[in-house]
Amino acid sequence: MNEIKKGKVVVILSGGMDSTTLLYKALDEYGSGNVHAISFDYNQKHRKELECATASCRKLGISHKVVDLSVLSEVAPSALTRDDWDVPEGHYADENMKQTVVPNRNMVLISLAASYAMGLKAKKVLYGAHSGDHDIYPDCRKDFVDALTLTIKLADWHVVELEAPFWDIDKGDIVIIGKTFGVDYGLTWTCYKGKELACGKCGSCVERLEAFEKAGVKDPVKYEVK
Repeated sequence: MNEIKKGKVVVILSGGMDSTTLLYKALDEYGSGNVHAISFDYNQKHRKELECATASCRKLGISHKVVDLSVLSEVAPSALTRDDWDVPEGHYADENMKQTVVPNRNMVLISLAASYAMGLKAKKVLYGAHSGDHDIYPDCRKDFVDALTLTIKLADWHVVELEAPFWDIDKGDIVIIGKTFGVDYGLTWTCYKGKELACGKCGSCVERLEAFEKAGVKDPVKYEVK
């Protein structure tokens, strides 16, 4: 257990394994009374992740806000939000996985999280971008984080910092960190297809399975195919 840091923080919580690990990390560092989670409903097919986010916050006793951002699916179409687009299968390195990019999503989510943080007089916004995201998702790159960090500091008289503590490690490393905090990965969701069971074939599932294998941890989520 770390010495509790002062000040409030806002965690952008998708309900996936990366942001949930970040939530546990923030809880350990700041204490439950100082951690506020925010999630976004942007009409994603994998809405089960929002249920997981709610369940994790309830379990940990953390304040949780879910924001309706369904308009994002109208202005920034993607395989993640459009019923007439199939979620591609295969590894993230494949070119077709770019269909899962929701254009400018992170800037929108982070901006709203920053507004929430400013209203709370919180000191930081935390989000769980990691090194495996950078090639496929432009708004997870270090340059993006650095540029938006400066922008957010200029946006209000109350200065809020943007922090992405996982940006230089991969998903496997995140699971290893999660073990130290006792993260309940059964309350996380990664599959993009929005079914009752994880498909085991989309890029997100493939990367998750590889992460648990690297960490030597059993994935508690049930799959159609592994």
